[in-house]
Amino acid sequence: MEANDNYQAIVIGGGLTGLVIGFYLKKAGINFRIIEKSNRPGGVIQTFKEEGFTYEAGPNTAVLSHPEVKELFEALGDACELEIADEEAKRRLIWKDGQWHALPSGLIEGVTTPLFSFSDKIKLLGEPFRKPGDNPHEPLSGMVKRRMGQSFLDYAVDPFILGIYAGDPDYLIPKYALPKLYNLEQNYGSFIGGAIKKRKEPKDEREQKATRDVFSVKGGLENLIHALVDAIGEENIILNAGDVTVNPSEDGYEVSYRNKQKEKIHLKSRQVVSATGSYEIPGILPFVSKELIHAINNLKYARVAEMSLGFKNWGGMELNAFGGLVPSKENRQILGALFLSSFLKNRAPEGGAMISVFTGGYRKPDMAKLTDEELTQIVEKEVKEMLKLDSFNPDILRIFRYEYAIPQYGAGSLERLEAVKKTQQQYPGLIIAGNLRDGIGMADRIKQGYEVAQEISKLA
Repeated sequence: MEANDNYQAIVIGGGLTGLVIGFYLKKAGINFRIIEKSNRPGGVIQTFKEEGFTYEAGPNTAVLSHPEVKELFEALGDACELEIADEEAKRRLIWKDGQWHALPSGLIEGVTTPLFSFSDKIKLLGEPFRKPGDNPHEPLSGMVKRRMGQSFLDYAVDPFILGIYAGDPDYLIPKYALPKLYNLEQNYGSFIGGAIKKRKEPKDEREQKATRDVFSVKGGLENLIHALVDAIGEENIILNAGDVTVNPSEDGYEVSYRNKQKEKIHLKSRQVVSATGSYEIPGILPFVSKELIHAINNLKYARVAEMSLGFKNWGGMELNAFGGLVPSKENRQILGALFLSSFLKNRAPEGGAMISVFTGGYRKPDMAKLTDEELTQIVEKEVKEMLKLDSFNPDILRIFRYEYAIPQYGAGSLERLEAVKKTQQQYPGLIIAGNLRDGIGMADRIKQGYEVAQEISKLA
C-alpha cells in the first residue's frame, strides 16, 4: 500500500509517555497518530478487580515529584481522580536480623535505630561538613559509603534502590539514577544540609504542586489510561501495529507498520517520536548509524516477577506501613512487599489485605524465570515467616513477569544520552523519548510527555 496519510506528528509507543504526548498534542490542535504494537494502550499499566480486591499489573503507585503530574489531573478534570495515599504510606519497614524496623524519618531516629552501626551514626553527624565528591560517574555505593558509611548503604540505600530500581548501588550512577540526591551534594555540599536548605527555599504556586506525596488513581491506575484515551480519541490511536519502522523522507519521515491483517501501511509525518524501550530502537530506526544505535541501546534492565496476593481475612502482622524492603545483605528470596490495602482505599475487603511481593531484580534476574509453582513456594515461605502468617491460603494469587521491568541508569548513561542528542541533531523532527532517559517513574513519564508535546507544538 502507498502512503495514504500525512500527519504533523506520529508517536510510536502507546504507554503512559506516548499517551501524555498525545493528550497535549490533541489540546494543541496538532494532527497526530499514536502507534502501539499491542492490542491495548497503557503499556504495563493495568488494573484488575475481582472478589472485592483491586490490584495492579505494572506500577502500583507513583510520587507527586513534578508539578506536571498535578496539572495533568487538573486538565483531565472529573474524568480521573487523583488518590493521595494515607499517612501509613510514609512509614517504610526494613528487614534486619529476623525482624522489621521502621526506616528512620529524621536525625533523632537515625541515631537511635538498630539499623545502623554506632560508628556510622557518629559519622552521620559529620555528613554536612564533608566535601562534595568530584567524580560525576561515582557509583551510588561509593557516594553513600563516603558520606554516611557502610551500614547506611546496607540498610537504607540498598533497600531503597531495590524498591525503586530493583537495582544494584554498585552499578547505578546517582547523576543519572538519582539526580536530586546527586545535586544535593554538588549544589549544597551535603545530603542533610542540602535537604534542610531546599525545604526552606521559597516555592512558587506551581512548584508547590510537587508535594512528594505517594499517589494512585481512584479505582486503579488504569482509570488514568482510560481518561487519556477518551481525551485523545480512539481514532487517533492505532493498535496491533507490528514491524514498525521509520525512515527519513523528503518532507519528514515515513512510518510503516503491519496491521492486524498483516497488510503493510505507510504514513507520513513531519515529526516522529519514539516512546518505546531502548531495546526496540534498533528495529524502529534502521537508518541511524550502528555506532549511535549501539550507544542508545546500551541500557540494561532489571527482570522482575510480581505476585499479587489478596486475603479476605488477614491473620498476619499489622500492615501499618507502605511496605517492607529486604536488604541484599539479608540474603532473602524476595526484594520486598507492598502493603497496598494499608494506604489506598478499597483495595481489599474489610478485614482483608492486598499485598504485592517482588522477586528477581538486577542482581537475581533468574528468580523471575522460575515456574509459577517454584515462585509460589518461595513466596509462601517468605511471607509466612516475615509477615507472621500461620497459613498461606490467599484468595487471590496472580503472577506478573516483566522481562524489561526497570531501566538501570548505570555507567553507560552519558554515552546513551549523548547518542540520543547527536541522533536528534542529525535528524531534525525525530525525538527519542521513553524511559531510556529523564527518569523511570510515572511522574517522570508524565513530565517528559508534557515537554515532548511542547517541543512538537513549537515546530508544528
